[in-house]
Amino acid sequence: MESLTQSPDVRLSVGQCFRTLSTSSTEDDVTGALKTLNSLLDTQGDSPSSSVHQEEFRRSHYTRTLEFLISHIQADWLHNLTATQRTQLWDRLFLHGPPEQALLVLMEGIGQLSPSSNLDHLLSITETFLQSGRLTDLLWSYCLGTGPADSPQFREALLGRIVALPDHMANKLQLNNRTLFLPQNYYPLLAQGMLTALEKTCQALKGGSDCSLIFLAQILGKVCVQGHSGSVMAVLAPQLSKHTHTDMVWQRVCWKLIENVPQRWTDSVLPQLVQAVTRPDALGRIIGNVVVSNKKAQFVITHKMLLLQYKYETQVLRVILGYLAADRERRPLLLQVLRSLCQAWANPSAVKHTPLKQQMYISKALLLSIGLLNDSELKELRSELLQCLLGGMQSHLDSNVVQIRHIGMVVGECLSSYMDINGTKLKFEYDADEDTQELLSLMTPTTEDDQDPEHLTRNDSPDVSEEKTSSTASQNECSPPKANTNPDSDLDSDDELTPYDMSCDQKLSQSFPPRYLRDCIEILTSSDDAVRVELSMNVAENLVRKNPFAAKEISVQMTKVLLHIENKFNIDNFLALRQATMAALIVTDCIPVTQYLTTEFYSLNYSLRQRLDILEVLALAAQELSKPISNKTESCVSVASTSDVTVYPGDNPEHWRQVVEKRIQSKTKRLTKGTTQPCKAGPNRYAPLAGHFFFPLLRNYDKPQVTFDLLGSDHLILARLIHTLGLLMHLALNAPIAAQMGCALLDFVWTVRYHSEQTVRRGVLFAVCAVFLSMPNQNLLLDLGDQLFETRSWLADVAEGDADSDCRSLAVQSLVLLDKGLKKQLQDPQALSLES
Repeated sequence: MESLTQSPDVRLSVGQCFRTLSTSSTEDDVTGALKTLNSLLDTQGDSPSSSVHQEEFRRSHYTRTLEFLISHIQADWLHNLTATQRTQLWDRLFLHGPPEQALLVLMEGIGQLSPSSNLDHLLSITETFLQSGRLTDLLWSYCLGTGPADSPQFREALLGRIVALPDHMANKLQLNNRTLFLPQNYYPLLAQGMLTALEKTCQALKGGSDCSLIFLAQILGKVCVQGHSGSVMAVLAPQLSKHTHTDMVWQRVCWKLIENVPQRWTDSVLPQLVQAVTRPDALGRIIGNVVVSNKKAQFVITHKMLLLQYKYETQVLRVILGYLAADRERRPLLLQVLRSLCQAWANPSAVKHTPLKQQMYISKALLLSIGLLNDSELKELRSELLQCLLGGMQSHLDSNVVQIRHIGMVVGECLSSYMDINGTKLKFEYDADEDTQELLSLMTPTTEDDQDPEHLTRNDSPDVSEEKTSSTASQNECSPPKANTNPDSDLDSDDELTPYDMSCDQKLSQSFPPRYLRDCIEILTSSDDAVRVELSMNVAENLVRKNPFAAKEISVQMTKVLLHIENKFNIDNFLALRQATMAALIVTDCIPVTQYLTTEFYSLNYSLRQRLDILEVLALAAQELSKPISNKTESCVSVASTSDVTVYPGDNPEHWRQVVEKRIQSKTKRLTKGTTQPCKAGPNRYAPLAGHFFFPLLRNYDKPQVTFDLLGSDHLILARLIHTLGLLMHLALNAPIAAQMGCALLDFVWTVRYHSEQTVRRGVLFAVCAVFLSMPNQNLLLDLGDQLFETRSWLADVAEGDADSDCRSLAVQSLVLLDKGLKKQLQDPQALSLES
């Protein structure tokens, strides 16, 4: 009743002040009206009636007063006030009233004013508002419950103004924006205000007062969802980790803050918080068991950040998994996560269609999860882990991507090491790279600062230690022995002499390399002497190239021997030596050897390795035949042909001058030397033989054999075959048969253009590029006119929607080549006349 009786007086006083400011131009009247409004705003009253007046003014008239002042900001009486009067009477009304109302009115006024000194005045007041801690007072008033009983609309408007203040200022001020309103300055200030409000909340709770964190949680969620979580968490996370280390009240306040974040914003707050903390125990102190009580938080932590997203660093995985393992209530979630990771890692479809980076991410999470299990949990999950090991190994080793196979090998070794099945542990041979080293590093124990004190990570890695020990031992074996430096030793005693280390010495071989090709074939087919076989493999290519006539007599026989020989003696570079010799045989005697290899490619009872060797040998030989004969080869031939004729030095009077000149040239060092003679042009040896390489490989591809299914499970061979055909097509540039080869190749790859394996699709696109690059332009319209439109449409779809980046790039290159060839052909009047 008292407030009701006083309300008319307050309303009359405010109305009188408005009329005075609107009509009077006397300085005393203006300053008196402003002082009256400031007196109504003062919180320090001498009587209960004055406090009632002030409360009524703040609740019902404060916003209207500020709006009136901004609407009369261009009045003469305001500009006639001194700077001190303006600060004490006009600015004070914005800086000492309810902060939520003042902020909303200031933002509304800034949005309405055009660039002027009046706008600069409001901007200065807003800067003072932020720098003087009024934003912190606003947050604290809502924590303490002394804020206005606002509506949902008012709360949403206030949240929008606080969180998006830099955006509003940037849209209004554009290039004239002020430093404080920039995101990198404003959001740390907002985070500091939130910390101060949280600190006051802890003190109030210790004093027995009730507080609410709903508004702060809404601010945090809205800031994170709008993309500014990094700036806020960089300030909040270290301080929260510090305060919660020893203060239980701080821990309860942080738990309540995270619990009150609205569900729709949880997936924006938790990931950034997890990245900002550095230890699992710090994360546990800040968010508590929110993953147990909140299903949305559980989904974000245990599923989204581990299985759906893969952009986080390894430290984030350590924090998440260590947090789940650190508490008894959260530990069942660790087992649940481990089961999900096992399913994802062993899923053949996931291995085939997910990116390599995601597979690496899941592999790291899997190893870290297993490392956090104790013995009883390992026994409980042994069957599931064994199923994951067997299925996942099979899926990864079947992949045609080398990195994926390496991941499967490393994870298989680590899983077998953890499980310790009957004392057996897997061991693979692979080339170490950054990914494999990072996976193996997860087996090593972390420092004590990073470990959780209750649940230490199991890091038994005997395989790694054995490798290090063996490598160290091998280095010590090959190092020279150290001399005895003891001065008291008896130098004359034979017992004190240290034997010389001869472990790294190599024995001189008693065998000699073969000098004839038939001897080489006999050794490769019948000899059991590893040294002789190795010597034969090393000299076989050289013998073929030095004796072309002899090589032609036994070319097919030797090719057959090399194709079926096995590396039973573990010869170094065995595959490279075999392929180089077979390529030399093709170059020497092309048609018979090529017919044999292309026929055997589709024959029965050949391994995938042998079929791959056939394709690689054909490609190597075609590349060599397409290159011009080098000067070194010509010089060798000329020397060999003239070595039988010896010229007497006296027959040529200039001979001694030539000898001197050669000696000077041989002993003169030059940094660079230009071409003394122009390169001689020569025929392309591959062009007339291209059909023998190309067309036999296109037959029988659609007939599944007993041990070979090209269009089925043997997609690795199919990808290599298409790539080889594309290479053969590219090498046939300017050959007469290139047009026929291009048409046949497009017909072949058209049936597999939508293959599920990305390597096959890459090969198809590479082949299409080779066709457009090597096929004559006039034949594009003459021979492929009906297919070009459909081909171009398919390439455009691949360039836009294919999941593989290499496929998209190749599709774009094919489109460019196709458009370039068509444009050139359409601009050629002779071609147009021929077509017409």
